[in-house]
Amino acid sequence: MASNAYIKLVPSSAKGDISTAEVKDLFQYFKEITAKTGKQVDWKYNEAAFPYELKEMEDGKGEWFYLKSANDRYNIILLGVDKETVHNEDGSEHEQTYIQITLPETSTYGDKGKANEFCRFLAKKLKGELHLFNGRIMYFYPRK
Repeated sequence: MASNAYIKLVPSSAKGDISTAEVKDLFQYFKEITAKTGKQVDWKYNEAAFPYELKEMEDGKGEWFYLKSANDRYNIILLGVDKETVHNEDGSEHEQTYIQITLPETSTYGDKGKANEFCRFLAKKLKGELHLFNGRIMYFYPRK
């Protein structure tokens, strides 16, 4: 059974809206910083740290993409961006953007670990609300 994690961009997040292109840019940045860590320790850390390549299908352009690994311990992680309507305590509504990270049935335990790591990175960077695969919530935005 597929499992999902969500990064919700709440009103006090660093950004109120995000596109798949921006998520791809953050993925490239994540790959760059892991490669720099590898240079500092004189080891090919980026190949072990996050062994995924970004892939996109024609029907998912602008909505979702996936990360595919050639490593036998890892398989695939799907990422997409969407919006939802949220009801406020005062009865009003507003639209909220979220990033969905999906692990299909073919994903491995290694994929889950790497997806959790990448989710935390995205949530910290965007100051969002992270809903983990196990249902727990982590808050990375300033709370009142």
